[in-house]
This record gives sequence, structure tokens and C-alpha cells, in this order.
Amino acid sequence: MPSILIVDDHPMFRVALRIAATVAVPDARIAEVADLAAALHFLDAEPDTELALLDLHMPGSRGLTGLAALRTQFPGLTVLVVSAHDDPGVVRRVLDHGAAGFISKSAAPEEIGAAIRCVLARGRWIPPHVSAAVSSLRSDPRDADLAARLASLTGQQFRVLGLVAEGRLNKQIASSFGITERTVKAHVSAIFEKLGVRNRTQAGVLLRQLDLASPWREDAPLE
Repeated sequence: MPSILIVDDHPMFRVALRIAATVAVPDARIAEVADLAAALHFLDAEPDTELALLDLHMPGSRGLTGLAALRTQFPGLTVLVVSAHDDPGVVRRVLDHGAAGFISKSAAPEEIGAAIRCVLARGRWIPPHVSAAVSSLRSDPRDADLAARLASLTGQQFRVLGLVAEGRLNKQIASSFGITERTVKAHVSAIFEKLGVRNRTQAGVLLRQLDLASPWREDAPLE
């Protein structure tokens, strides 16, 4: 019995996704949450969840940060991104950062269902109307490098990195997670080593490359 988590802050769209998922996989167990923090809490409690339908823009998630959080902390989880922003460059980056596929919020229920069945079968789903354009775009090696570096972090280290990027002090981070400052310092040192950065500013800059308006991204068609 497949287990599916819908992560979207719009109640009406959660209903639409639930209906499409129920029709596509009648025996699926389906849960819903409205923000990234709730998704992480749910997955901590239900680690056998097979598929997350993830909205890119919602509380706690900006750009690709939500996708990176799920891929880093739950590497066995299949993620199908759902967004109204179906620009081919966005779809390319989503795939390069480990999503199994992308669904446009304008997609018909039948297409959403087909995408769900496809990725549950370990396939990759690209919306038909942008498939050719996405395939013509080069994957930026810096995206692949960033995804690999983030994937090397533990779940706790990724959470610490998020607070470091917000400018939180070690004392504040320790209080947020109920751990000692010494433990935070150990996490920060490990994060710097794994990411190949020397300080908190560089770590924050690196994490901000997950913004969809990342300045390094200039998609070029294949020649």
C-alpha cells in the first residue's frame, strides 16, 4: 500500500491533489500538511512514506530549499514537485536537484495521476508541454555539485545550516534544537568541511544558490 504525503499550503489544491492521487492509486494512504516544518515532522514519524508531492513556494520553503531539505534528510523518499512556475529552466533545476518529476498546477487530473504512477514506478516525469524545452537545456554542473554537497550533510546538519544562513548565533541554534553550543560548533565545523566553505557567510551564500533566481543560472540550449 503506497504512502503519499501532500505538502502544499493551498487547501483547495491539496484537495485536488488528493483526488487525483486517490484515482491514480486507489489503495494509497494519503496525508496532507501545509508547510515544510510539518512535512519534516511527519516524515520523522513516518519514515516509510514513499512519495511527497511538494509545492515549491510555501511557508518554510523558498526556491529549492524544501526539495533540498527532503532529499538531504530523507534520501529514500521520492519527491514529485508541484508548482505553478513551469518554466523549462525551473523544471531543469528541480530535476537536477533530485526530484523524480515535476507537475504544473495547471495540469489536468489525468496528467497528475499519470505523473504519480510514473514516479512510484521509479520513472521520471516531465510535463509533456515543456518536455522538449527541458531536454534541450544543459544541466549546470554547479547545480549538480551543490546537490552533491548538500546530500553529504546529515539531516541535523542541514537544519543547522538553515539557521546559520539566517544569521543565527550558535547559542540561538542550540536553544532551537535543545542541544549544547559545543554540539552546534561541531555541526558547523562539519558543515564547513563538507560544503568546502570557510565561514558562515560563504555557507549562507551557497545555500542561497537554491533560490530559483540564482545568479549563476543562465540556461543555454544544446547546440
